[in-house]
Amino acid sequence: MLTALIDLLGEELVSLLGGLAVGGAFGFFAQRSRFCLRAATVEFARGQGGPRLAVWLLTFASALLGTQALVAMGLLDVSEARQLAQQGSISGAMIGGILFGCGMILARGCASRLLVLSANGNLRALLSGLIFAVTAQSAYHGLLSPLREWLTNLWLVDGGPSRDIMSVFGGGTPEKLGFGMLWFLAGLAAVSKFQVGAKILRSAVGAGVAVAVGWLLTYQLGQASFAPVPLKSLTFSGPSAELLMQVLASPQLKPGFDLGIIPGVFIGSFVAAAVAGELNLEGFSDGRGMRRYLIGAVLMGFGAMLAGGCAVGAGVTGASVFALTAWIVLGGMWLGAGVTDLVVDRWLFAAKPVQSPVQSPSVMPS
Repeated sequence: MLTALIDLLGEELVSLLGGLAVGGAFGFFAQRSRFCLRAATVEFARGQGGPRLAVWLLTFASALLGTQALVAMGLLDVSEARQLAQQGSISGAMIGGILFGCGMILARGCASRLLVLSANGNLRALLSGLIFAVTAQSAYHGLLSPLREWLTNLWLVDGGPSRDIMSVFGGGTPEKLGFGMLWFLAGLAAVSKFQVGAKILRSAVGAGVAVAVGWLLTYQLGQASFAPVPLKSLTFSGPSAELLMQVLASPQLKPGFDLGIIPGVFIGSFVAAAVAGELNLEGFSDGRGMRRYLIGAVLMGFGAMLAGGCAVGAGVTGASVFALTAWIVLGGMWLGAGVTDLVVDRWLFAAKPVQSPVQSPSVMPS
């Protein structure tokens, strides 16, 4: 079927439609589940636990287990994925992950969450997302690229087995599958403990499965196409920067999987919010809040490009293939977020708490 579609529409258009479909599914399920790494880290850092942490755990575990199940069944080979095959940066992963974690606390949401909220009418998230994309592009090819390259080259790691964290410890596919199952069981336990409803549970799993489907789709496209198709799945830093530059500087958009992700997530989230009656136009209430968002967006944009991915691109997609640097990035995000929440929201502004616009009410609908 895929070969027939390629013959009919061409590799680029099929890849674009795949990006739209995978992005749309992720956007829909992320909106319904309130998937947000920032909210999960805040709950964890404050020693509370809660539904946001449970949702993140289940989404992460679903992506990890789903991807490794496809590998175990012989339907997917991730050895040529950029996160494993190419040279990586330990220093970039450490510093970039921490910067991104700090930024997502200040901006009150990671890159994917900002995009989801933008589709629901949140103008704070929309502006922050644009600043994130501009900064990411600057770090990739612009003014900030020399600094990014310098930090990247401080500590490099070769591609291949040395970038596979499970291979480093002597594990293979069975161990990866077992580890993914343990994460999934932990996610289910958290869902049960914090009484997350069945609809939220299904949406959290759906968001994670979308990552696995992205891997499968691009792999199968590569197998069926004569032209090389990069093996990849959901990420937001690179596609955001690329889409921004193509809109601003290119009269002809080049179709591809990445180009479909951003509009796909936006459409999926918009549909989910519209069906639930949750579309609501929101803006900034004061200048202090605006400054906070913009600083956070800049930190996230630079941090994501330095780290090689955002909270989804590195923290879920990269981690699902056991990329060493992705797990380091994820740890850095949790560390940076926890420290920033402590210093900024619990010490500096403890007397003047600000309601987070990216968190949904404390009681999650079932």
